[in-house]
Amino acid sequence: MSSEKIISEIKQISSSETLQIRHKVMWPNKPIEYVKLPNDENARHFGLFINGELTSIISLFAENNVVQFRKFATLIEYQGLGYGTILLKSIIDLLEKKGIKKLWCNARVEKSKFYEKFNLKPTDKKFEKDGIDYVIMEKTFANNG
Repeated sequence: MSSEKIISEIKQISSSETLQIRHKVMWPNKPIEYVKLPNDENARHFGLFINGELTSIISLFAENNVVQFRKFATLIEYQGLGYGTILLKSIIDLLEKKGIKKLWCNARVEKSKFYEKFNLKPTDKKFEKDGIDYVIMEKTFANNG
């Protein structure tokens, strides 16, 4: 039995640092260019490092005090261990402290229950892309409006 201490750290990273995880987790059968976003260079990207290894990523796109998070992913071998939760909760706390009015995302329908744990509510806006159903989910920050 290992008694190794797990060291987790959240850091701002570059958009290029997100690409491997985006590709591996989300669209492994597409070329890596498929996971690049046109406005990646204008976003803020964060990563959760476990014992120095980048394991979870999220990209934030802000406009008019509203933030969309995109390309939120955790390496498959680290899924189910709470690391994505640590990252998303930290980002939500950060945004709330910064006075953001609203946070939203395009959630894969089958993952919407996960986001509900963070008080993101499904809207009536749904769409399909590449055979995957999505629902727009959002969280309004009460004291920042």
